[in-house]
Amino acid sequence: MAMPSDDSFVPDDENSERAPNVDSYRITCIDFIKDISHDYIAWVDRYELPEDEDKKRRTEIASIIERTNEWIAKIPQTFKAVDVVMNDGIQKMAEATAGRPSQIGVFVDKKSGYTLAKPGIIDVNVKAAGRENNKTKIGLHTKDQRFRIESTGKVFFDESNIPEDEFDLLDVNLKLNATECKQRDVISFTVIISEMKDGMEIDRRGVSTVVHIV
Repeated sequence: MAMPSDDSFVPDDENSERAPNVDSYRITCIDFIKDISHDYIAWVDRYELPEDEDKKRRTEIASIIERTNEWIAKIPQTFKAVDVVMNDGIQKMAEATAGRPSQIGVFVDKKSGYTLAKPGIIDVNVKAAGRENNKTKIGLHTKDQRFRIESTGKVFFDESNIPEDEFDLLDVNLKLNATECKQRDVISFTVIISEMKDGMEIDRRGVSTVVHIV
């Protein structure tokens, strides 16, 4: 399924002449989030979904635009941090456009989507339930990478104890190591949930979360 690419906008780095300062760059990225959202809405149009599902996806995209741009305006202190928050919003819009046929939730301190945490080991709770009698499991973002992570500080998931099992009701606590992060760092990560039937993956969905280190 062709969809707008999450790398369709490649921001320049701190040495760029695109924006003279972070405040100006924030405005550029806020405008970009608004502009690219039209591409995702156009995909929702093409899907010709039932009314309830159509409304659900449009409402979620609108909420992502508002929340992401609120974060861009208030939280990032560097060009890189603006990039992290903006790219997280683009990921979220792609996920909302694709929809979530199964129940999935990713939580940091009982919050989802836009979250806060202190430096250290961050507990990430992942819950999921498949359709009908299907099971779910933690999937892979790419063949060689379990999670998508973008961050202004060094951060990684402890993958030593991630279960490979399939669950009727998935409820797993992941450990995100942010011990080397500092206040004002931002982290964006995507967890993939695979929906399984007879041992085969029949569907997969990503859930992206942004974390502000406080």
